[in-house]
Amino acid sequence: MKTILTSLVALAIAAPAAFAHVSFEMPHAAEATQKLRVKIPEGVIAVKPMPKPDWSLEIITGPYENSYDYYGTTMNEGVQELIWAGELPDAHFDQFSFRAKLTDMHAVGTTLYFPAVQECATAAERWIEIPAEGQDAHDLEGPAPGLTITAPGNGH
Repeated sequence: MKTILTSLVALAIAAPAAFAHVSFEMPHAAEATQKLRVKIPEGVIAVKPMPKPDWSLEIITGPYENSYDYYGTTMNEGVQELIWAGELPDAHFDQFSFRAKLTDMHAVGTTLYFPAVQECATAAERWIEIPAEGQDAHDLEGPAPGLTITAPGNGH
């Protein structure tokens, strides 16, 4: 298994079996009340989000499509979505992080997508589109942040 540590401002993966790095910036809305929702792709397990002082954190769990070995324990269900909600003045930015294990179901060259939605009182930014095979994500209006798995030594 590979370890994944992610932040919604800077996303990085590092492990003995594979390395990858992707960064993405999320525009922010002018209103102070924010809600950020991130969907966790299949094969990313043992997700542990970082709580934020004065923000609520909702962890939505459910069954996995497959079973995974997590250090000798079979995991059939786990985190499916993370939702942070709180106050973020327009003059500031923040990072929303979680740590997880990436199973070996994702081969080198695979891109995992983490659909994310940022909501405020009057607007929403949706980075939820996943490109079709061969399609350039830059051609989409709201591409989901992607993480490409690379071979060891090709990342951090």
